[in-house]
Amino acid sequence: MKKALRILVVTAFILAGPLFMMAQNPPHPNGGNAPNSGTNTPVGGGAPIGGGIIIMMVMGVAYGSKKVYKAFK
Repeated sequence: MKKALRILVVTAFILAGPLFMMAQNPPHPNGGNAPNSGTNTPVGGGAPIGGGIIIMMVMGVAYGSKKVYKAFK
């Protein structure tokens, strides 16, 4: 009986969780400035994503070459 009650309570919390979790509105694309104020930043900010992708690819190639080297050794 205790196990069934515990499962019921956990299931109720999991199903009711999204009702109480509210997300914030996304920020304004210009950082809250007027449309033609000169500070037109992109929606995602000015963060570059290319550097991280290249680093991950290099790490993957290094890991794969290590695995191939150990397999033939």
